[in-house]
Amino acid sequence: QLQLVESGGGLVQPGGSLKLSCAASGFSLEYHTIGWFRQAPGKDREGISCISNSGKSTNYADSVRGRFTISRDNSKNTAYLQINNVKPEDADVYYCAADRAGFVEMCRNHFATNFGYWGQGTQVTVSS
Repeated sequence: QLQLVESGGGLVQPGGSLKLSCAASGFSLEYHTIGWFRQAPGKDREGISCISNSGKSTNYADSVRGRFTISRDNSKNTAYLQINNVKPEDADVYYCAADRAGFVEMCRNHFATNFGYWGQGTQVTVSS
């Protein structure tokens, strides 16, 4: 079964940090572009970060640039999203996505939403 599974969400205080993981099973992430998205109830899904299959190219939404860091470890078939200096507006369900299409097509100028694989999401709650 081909799937992505996010983990690492939970309750975090404002100003705190959190690291989300996205593990693939049933296929190799090595040749896939990875995207992270988030969605609040009643709102559209927002693309927030993206990384090329090699890890050499990344992109971030303005709302998270400087606080979020995307990375990947192809040997572990896993991608990550480090969230620092958490703000109340970061409280959302976070999704990872993967696609064989390249970084330029999926991420360079905008965050495409037609990724082929999606995880089920992990909740991030921000509260003091």
